[in-house]
Amino acid sequence: MAPFCRFLPTLVLGLVGGGFAYWLQMPLPWLLGAMLATTVASLLGCRLRSPGHARKGVLVVIGVMLGSAFTPDMSGDLSLWGASLVIMLLATAVMMVFSVWFSRRIAHHSLDTALYAGVPGGVSAVTGMALDSNADLRVVGMTHAVRILILLAAIPPVLKWVGHVSLQPTGMSLNQWLWLPSLTDAAWLAVAGTLGVLLGQRLRLPNALLFGPALISAGLHLSGLTHAVLPPTLIAMAQIVIGISVGVRFTGTSLAEVGHTLTMATLQAVILLLIAILAAWGIHALTGVSLAAALLAYMPGGAPELSLVALSLGIDPAFVTSHHLLRITVLILVLPVLLKHFQLVRD
Repeated sequence: MAPFCRFLPTLVLGLVGGGFAYWLQMPLPWLLGAMLATTVASLLGCRLRSPGHARKGVLVVIGVMLGSAFTPDMSGDLSLWGASLVIMLLATAVMMVFSVWFSRRIAHHSLDTALYAGVPGGVSAVTGMALDSNADLRVVGMTHAVRILILLAAIPPVLKWVGHVSLQPTGMSLNQWLWLPSLTDAAWLAVAGTLGVLLGQRLRLPNALLFGPALISAGLHLSGLTHAVLPPTLIAMAQIVIGISVGVRFTGTSLAEVGHTLTMATLQAVILLLIAILAAWGIHALTGVSLAAALLAYMPGGAPELSLVALSLGIDPAFVTSHHLLRITVLILVLPVLLKHFQLVRD
């Protein structure tokens, strides 16, 4: 209970921020409200606590939710995914090349820092790998944090601009907020989460707590064994914890001390977002894939955050999740090869 008590003030701040955003009828209120409230507090010098183990639990919940988006009647759409996955990987390669070049030539970071900070996704795995390198961990962490912050903040205006999804707020009655699944459905969801964690860890999946439960839940829903969904209160709480997880990454950060790093990370994130928009527009023109879904699938990083956005807005979460899983897997496999190559060149 002690860690939870230390985290409680941060959670309350996230709840207040999310509730205020919901009252203002903002799009994605619980996620963006909690994120903005904790980000501002962090930059103002407040010592906020990370969700810690709570975030791990939320990743499992999000994974189960994402798996429920895979339904038996979606098989006809899978034929379009192949081309989109190829374009996504090409766009990821372009993003990686640009990010490393930008970090080296414009931001003047070391090669190790440029490589780890430039990876467009997999922030948890990449940060862990960077621990055994000569990379500046603060720059790596801040670059990824700023990128995710900008991507999430940009989603409402960008989606409104492309005009392929409605962001009109939808109010819910108290009865809808208090709805709970049946005991049978709750049991299926618990089985998906438990077995998913075991599967993800056994297979050593990237972000195992997210993608393991997503795979088991997808299998259960695709087979028709269950159509269970999670209650809206749990979905809102998941958004709040994820929003807090982004905001607290700026704890201990002073604008005066790290102004250069924040500026460079912001410029890099904006250009990566533009690359994602161009790639999404291209695949939409070629195949007719939803522009909004392609955009969320191609955005560089933040798999839990972007998959949760897709689920919250009903923008083909199965499509978005599949793309992020492939991207992270490829990046984690390729990054050691790149590091070894550059190390040989440098030596």
